[in-house]
Amino acid sequence: MSSKKLSKGVVVQGAVGAGRPNFPVRRRLVAALASLPLLAAAGVAYAQTPPTAKVNTTKLAVTDSEVTVGILHSSTGTMAISETGSIEAEKLAIDQINAMGGVLGRKIKFIQEDGASDWPTFAEKAKKLLEENHVAAIFGCWTSASRKAVLPVLERDNGLLYYPTFYEGLEQSKNVVYTGQEATQQVFAGLKWFADTKKAKTYYLIGSDYIWPRTVMKLAREYITRVLHGQVVGEEYAALGSTDFGSTINKIRLKKPDVIYAAVVGGSNVSWFKQLKAAGINGQNHNLLTVSVTEDEAKGIGGENLVGFYSAMKYFESLDTPRNKEFVKQFKAVAGADAPIGDVTQAAYEGPWLWKAAVEMAGSFDTDKVVAAEQSGKISYDAPEGMIYLEPNHHLKTRLRIGKWRNDGQADIVYTSDYIMPDPFPKGY
Repeated sequence: MSSKKLSKGVVVQGAVGAGRPNFPVRRRLVAALASLPLLAAAGVAYAQTPPTAKVNTTKLAVTDSEVTVGILHSSTGTMAISETGSIEAEKLAIDQINAMGGVLGRKIKFIQEDGASDWPTFAEKAKKLLEENHVAAIFGCWTSASRKAVLPVLERDNGLLYYPTFYEGLEQSKNVVYTGQEATQQVFAGLKWFADTKKAKTYYLIGSDYIWPRTVMKLAREYITRVLHGQVVGEEYAALGSTDFGSTINKIRLKKPDVIYAAVVGGSNVSWFKQLKAAGINGQNHNLLTVSVTEDEAKGIGGENLVGFYSAMKYFESLDTPRNKEFVKQFKAVAGADAPIGDVTQAAYEGPWLWKAAVEMAGSFDTDKVVAAEQSGKISYDAPEGMIYLEPNHHLKTRLRIGKWRNDGQADIVYTSDYIMPDPFPKGY
C-alpha cells in the first residue's frame, strides 16, 4: 500500500474503511506557527470539504466548517500542578492543526471542562461532553483514577479519549488511545537500568495512595524480586495531597535502601522532596528514581530539591534534536518562556495529531471508523520525542529515557532505550 503524508510528521499507509489554561499570551501563536508548512495531504484532496452527511453519520458535533472536541483536565485542585501543561499542549496542537487547514477541511473547536482533581467530577464532565456537547473526541485525564472514572462513560457512549499519562497498564479499550507509556515500558526498563548501572539490590517503594502508584508498585515489586533478584525493604503509600513524610523518611534512613523508588504525585511532591533535602537525603548520598516527576512538577518542587535524583520518562525538555527544539520554541511562544514542558505535556500534544491522522485515514469522524484506523498499525508520527508508532492495542511503541535532575529544573538524559513494544498485560504480573 502507498504511504500518505497527512500533515507535518504524520504518516499513514494504505486506507481503512468505513494554572494557565486560557493562554494569556495566545496572540504569540502566529510566531509559533511561522515555521510550520501548509497542510500537506499527498493523495488526499480536501480543497473541496467532504459533505458532513458522509463524514458524520452518528450525530457528533460536526458541521460543514467545524468539529467540536473536549479538553478535560484538572485546572484546579492538587493535580493542577501536573495537568496545566497538558491543557496548554493540547490547545497548541489544535491551533497548529487549524492553521494548517483543520481536519477533513474543518476547524477544531474545543470545549474545556475542569475535572477539579476529583474523580466523580471527571465522570460527570465526560458525560456532559459526550451526551450534551456530542464531542468527536476528548483529550484529557491525568491520574489513573480519573481515567478509570471516565472509562465506563466512554464505553457506554462510544466516545474517544486520548490519554497522555504514563500509567500502570493492565487496561486496553477501543475507546482510549494511550499516548503515555504503560508500565512495562517505563517501570521495568528504568529499574533494570538502575540494577545494571548502580548495582542496586535493595529498594524502598513510596507512592501516593490510589490505583496508579499501588499497581505500579505491585509490578515493580514483582520485577525487583523475580527478575532482578533484589529485595524490597519497605513499601508505603501517602494519601493524595499529603504534606507530611517525616515517618517515611525516618524509615528510609533506618533501612538504608540502595534505591528509593517513588511514585508520589501532584502537590505532595513539593513537600516530599523538600523534606528529603531537609533530612539530608539528596542526590549525592542516595539513589532515588521517580516515575512521577516531570519538568512540570520540577518547577513547583524546585530544582535545588531534586538535583542528582533521577526520573524515568519517555521525554525530557532537554532532548537535543531539531524537532524537539522547534517544539520547545513553539510551546514557549504561547505558554511563556518559563513554562515547563514535561513528559505528559509532550504526550498530550501528540493526542490531537494522532486523532487527526486517524480521522483522515478513516475519511470520517465516526468513532468506529476512527477506531478501525487506529487499530490498523499504520499510523506513525514524528513527535518531539522522536518517531512514535500507534500499535493495534491503542498504545504507542516508544523509547524510555532516564534523566538526572539539575539545579535549574532540567534533566540531563543519561540513558535512552531501544524502542519498546507496549505490553499492557505482561505475563506473570
